[in-house]
Amino acid sequence: MRVSAGGARIDRGRVLRFRFDGVAMTGHPGDTLASALLANGVHLVGRSFKYHRPRGIVSAGAEEPNALVTVGEGAFAEPNTRATMVELHEGLVATSQNRWPSLSFDAGALTGLFGRFFPAGFYYKTFFGPASRWTGLYEPFIRRMAGLGPAPTAADPDHYDRVVAHCDCLVIGGGAAGRAAAAAASGRVMMLDEGMPGADPPGVTCLWRTTAFGRYDDNLVMAVERVADHLPPDERRGPRQRLWQIRAKEIVLATGAHQQPLVFPGNDLPGVMLESAAVRYLNDFGVLVGRRIVVAGEIGGADALRDAGAEVVHLPHVLAAHGGRRVRGVTGPDGRRIACDALLMGGHWQPAVHLFTHVGGKVAFDAGRHAFLPVAAEGQPRCVGACAGELPVVAPVAPVVGPKAFVDYQNDVTLADIDLAAREGFVSVEHLKRYTTTGMATDQGKLSNLNALSRLADNLAVAPGVVGTTTFRPPYTPVTFGALAGHDRELLIDPARTTPLHGWHVARGAVFEDVGQWKRPWYFPKAGESMHEAVLREGRAVREGVGMLDASTLGKIDIRGPDAAALLNLVYTNAWAKLEVGRCRYGVMLGEDGMVFDDGVSARIADDHFIMFTTTGNAARVLDRLEDYCQTEWPHLEVWLNSVTEHWAAAVVTGPRARDLLKGAVSGCDLSAEAFPHLAWREAVVAGHPVRLYRISFTGELSFEIHSDARHAVAVWQALWAAGEALGVTAYGTETMHVLRAEKGYVIIGQETDGTVGPHDLGLGWAVSLKKPDFIGKRSLARPDMQRPDRKQLVGLLPDAAVPEGAQLTAGAADRAMLGHVTSAYHSPVMDRPFALALLSGGRARVGEEVFARFGGAPVRCTVTEAMFHDPEGVRMNG
Repeated sequence: MRVSAGGARIDRGRVLRFRFDGVAMTGHPGDTLASALLANGVHLVGRSFKYHRPRGIVSAGAEEPNALVTVGEGAFAEPNTRATMVELHEGLVATSQNRWPSLSFDAGALTGLFGRFFPAGFYYKTFFGPASRWTGLYEPFIRRMAGLGPAPTAADPDHYDRVVAHCDCLVIGGGAAGRAAAAAASGRVMMLDEGMPGADPPGVTCLWRTTAFGRYDDNLVMAVERVADHLPPDERRGPRQRLWQIRAKEIVLATGAHQQPLVFPGNDLPGVMLESAAVRYLNDFGVLVGRRIVVAGEIGGADALRDAGAEVVHLPHVLAAHGGRRVRGVTGPDGRRIACDALLMGGHWQPAVHLFTHVGGKVAFDAGRHAFLPVAAEGQPRCVGACAGELPVVAPVAPVVGPKAFVDYQNDVTLADIDLAAREGFVSVEHLKRYTTTGMATDQGKLSNLNALSRLADNLAVAPGVVGTTTFRPPYTPVTFGALAGHDRELLIDPARTTPLHGWHVARGAVFEDVGQWKRPWYFPKAGESMHEAVLREGRAVREGVGMLDASTLGKIDIRGPDAAALLNLVYTNAWAKLEVGRCRYGVMLGEDGMVFDDGVSARIADDHFIMFTTTGNAARVLDRLEDYCQTEWPHLEVWLNSVTEHWAAAVVTGPRARDLLKGAVSGCDLSAEAFPHLAWREAVVAGHPVRLYRISFTGELSFEIHSDARHAVAVWQALWAAGEALGVTAYGTETMHVLRAEKGYVIIGQETDGTVGPHDLGLGWAVSLKKPDFIGKRSLARPDMQRPDRKQLVGLLPDAAVPEGAQLTAGAADRAMLGHVTSAYHSPVMDRPFALALLSGGRARVGEEVFARFGGAPVRCTVTEAMFHDPEGVRMNG
């Protein structure tokens, strides 16, 4: 009930209207949902997780385990919200959870009658099988009967923000100790507090309504600021919540302490709460939690409660609490029953050391305070105030054994469950936690861990310090998925990248495929054409005439500096120092294990300038790898790297008529084979724009890559296309590209490789220079395992019928021993028959032999061939 005394945080001059389970109520600005409910005489606010027991409000802060409600409606609904942390606003709608048909009469409470059959770990002992019942019976039943609030099915309409900040000193906690620490700190000082706005210390950047939920390496703190949670949804103009990533030189923890509940039968009834919470409800919100109050254990604010009009009875402890939907009485230590409408538990205090322990901070048990206190150490935060152990010394109250004496409110773990676990041999506190689930709920054991481990210590006849604590991990309090995702949602969770020519492809009916984040034209079907027919048509057009491909997605890294060639010598297996300006070279990049990591062509633009081309999907990883090596292994190299993938657009013109096409569009360059040989590059002009021409082939045909500034890509492409129309130029997509490169025996990283394939396995030994002093992976190539003749080697296959990629290869039709697998399989437009590439054990020695491909149906006979089906002499490519 609301009384005239206290209420420092509320504005009594204004009234806010809200609803709980459809019932209209009122409160004041400054109220939490919990204080407003108590002011309206509501103590029953939820049902417990397992037994559906009636539960009320236990605390007044972030440690609340019982008062979990759904706040909001429709898409704005947020389940499992602690009523003690919800600020009241006009029109707030809150709903109780885990009950049916109503909060006051819950059919699920029948499970409490059979509670003796559901002790700790009962599911480990009960639900053995059959396995089909897990998904069809056990899991649906358990999820229906035990749980919290359901998540909304509509998309979250709110917005979330993310900020990175740095400071000299970060103080977490805005109480008296925190404000004093912030005022005494120097430099850029920030202070976080999860409560409502208060007085800002001078010169300190304060973030109110902000909870630090995790501390990580190198003094990184993650926090969530509830920017607009205190406003009705229709009044939110900015982000609802903001995720802070704060890096601080020094961290000061002023996170306070949590009073611990007492353990006795009925300690979970509505109206049973912490003594400190009752005092805070009176002082901050002017709410008296009962008229006839019993205080068990330590008593601190009894005078204030009496002054507010309550009749207060103090007992050293109680044997049991009685009642149904609210406590109606207690049994005192002398066995006498005392009527009451509120029972306050004056337990001891435990410092909130969660953030302190997140990154290796150690705690030690203090027998005098019956609490685990932080141990100061270099590199760990400095704790002040109650967090450092400045606590009242409270004599521990022994737990009272009996039915429904709860240790963990959220997971319905009782004293009997702890005793059972100890009898069954769970003597490690970590094993106890997992077996009983104590401390594993959303409250992270703030009000249960100490009582649970103390009871285990009693069972083991040792001190609590010997048992120790479990490991606290982030998050300290629940964090919304929206805050973690921030802007990375909907289309931004995985951005789609398109080339400058995307519109041209769309206009011509291209079918796209995703390659990494890129949208690449897969094939260009004509009316009525299947994919197979389109790819055959495109492939024949390239082999017989000329085709064009958008290759803008290829990774491009600009490498400059006097040591640019030295860097390529170290990251590629072949030699680069003597590559002339104006020429290109193919290179293979290995991991330190000697396995192929990436490949591509690089061009020497000047003595100190290269362009490295990478695979589309590996571009970011290659750049990251080069940066990593330059900064850690080779910091002496004077070389600078820059990703220019988006800067340069690329058009491939390939086929026997490729040179003829370019003659109609390119100026400023001699295109003859003598002046412009294979693996060379030249500057030229197309459509009035400067371009770089590269003679690089991935089809086995005469090919040119025309690289232009992305701003001119459309004009350059259209000029080339116009020049090719008289030649019957055909646009082709990535599927045709795959077919053509496979006919030529060119590999694709990730398709012919899987992290276990070395360069010699792929027949790329010619690209490995063992004369070089060093390159990444060189030492691994010398391992005996890399020299085994039975390693899987790349070969070609001519199957009697089409085989799928991934098909397993065996020596005989009836054999089961796997010799390798198919890596690429297509229908050749030139041979007009199926063909494939495969990794086959000792493959090169098996050329001419027969193997069988197995993929579920009848085995298909395949003839092993060299891994090249088209122009093995390279006449067409070098023409």
